[in-house]
Amino acid sequence: MALRPLVSRQNLPTFLCCLKPSLQTKEKTLSPPKILQTSISRRIGSIAAVASILLAREAILKPEIAFGADWKILASEQTVEEAESEIRIHAQSLLDIKALLESESWREAQKAMRNSSSNLKHDLYTIIQSRPGSERPYLRKLYSDLFNNVSRLDYAARDRDGSLVWKCYGNIVVALDDILGRI
Repeated sequence: MALRPLVSRQNLPTFLCCLKPSLQTKEKTLSPPKILQTSISRRIGSIAAVASILLAREAILKPEIAFGADWKILASEQTVEEAESEIRIHAQSLLDIKALLESESWREAQKAMRNSSSNLKHDLYTIIQSRPGSERPYLRKLYSDLFNNVSRLDYAARDRDGSLVWKCYGNIVVALDDILGRI
C-alpha cells in the first residue's frame, strides 16, 4: 500500500521554453526559464550511432574478419611428424640468407629471414611441446637464443652493420646445429 502513491503519481518531465519578452510581463513571478543542456551534442551522438551501425554491419556481414586472427602458435594444426620432416628445410632456408648478406641486399635478406624464421619457429615450438618435460627447459633456452639472434640480425641488417650481421649469423648457425643435434 505504501508504494501506491509513487506509482499513481505522474513523473513526467517538465519542459520550459523561453518566452518572448512581451509575454514575460504577465508571468514575472516565475523563476527565470530553465534551459535544458546535454553533455553530448547531436553531432557527436550521430557520429557514434553511424559508427556503431557501420561496425555492426561489417561484423555481421563479414564473419571471416572474426576468424582472421592467427592462433597457430597457441593451437597448432601441425603434427609432430610434419614439423620434424620440415624443420631441416626451414633451417636450411634460414641459412640460405648468407648469399643475400654477402651481396649486402639488406632488405631482401630481412624479408627472407623473417619468412623462413617464422616457419622454423612454428616447427620448433611444435617439436618442443611434444618432448618430455625434462628436455623442454634446455630446448626452450636454445630456442630463445636462436630467435634472439635472428632478431638481432634483423636489426643489424636494418642498420646496415656488417660486423654485427656476421656475428649474429654465426650465432644462428651454432644455435641451429645445437638444436638440430638435440632433436
